[in-house]
Amino acid sequence: MQITEIKVHLMDEERLKAFVSVTFDNCFAVRNMKVVEGNKGLILCMPSRKAADESHKDLAHPITQEFRSYLEENVMKAYQAELEAQATRSKEAQSSVEAQKL
Repeated sequence: MQITEIKVHLMDEERLKAFVSVTFDNCFAVRNMKVVEGNKGLILCMPSRKAADESHKDLAHPITQEFRSYLEENVMKAYQAELEAQATRSKEAQSSVEAQKL
């Protein structure tokens, strides 16, 4: 199974850094994954639902460690790329505003 698309929606919250949607083989999508700031750095959380006992149950998750690593690596690369793109857009917008002042 190959990842064919990753969409990252950055969030401006203390721990929640982004929502992520991943498409596999152009035919199956998993939405509402989260990039979260954990105690030891960024972690990828699978979409989940709160159960009656207040615990959280994953709706979808990797079965093998190999696939989990593949998924996490690619999502984190896409997250970093989106952060860089946002920084570039901010700099360009700031430059445009400064140029208009002149």
